[in-house]
Amino acid sequence: MRWWVTACLSLWLGAAVALSGDIAIGELPPEARATLVLIRTGGPFPYARDGVIFANREAQLPKRPRGYYREYTVSTPGVRGRGARRIVSGRAGERYYTGDHYRSFRRIIE
Repeated sequence: MRWWVTACLSLWLGAAVALSGDIAIGELPPEARATLVLIRTGGPFPYARDGVIFANREAQLPKRPRGYYREYTVSTPGVRGRGARRIVSGRAGERYYTGDHYRSFRRIIE
């Protein structure tokens, strides 16, 4: 049922939403939960690109004005550099998790 609601909302909003469902905070990897704490407290963030504008070029999230979304790195154990995992945060407080570098997103339920 949730996918149907998401699809209807995306059509109503005129957005190309490609969400893979919801994910509860407790289901996130521990590194993602740590990133959420940093987002809530305003940092400090470990990566220079944390907090930059996420342009949503892939059109996987609801369409919003430029600057609406910000992206944050979720550390990946054993990976050098930033890896593929991110949390994207919207201005209204909604947050999305991607473990595959923007190919799919799951809305984080708090």
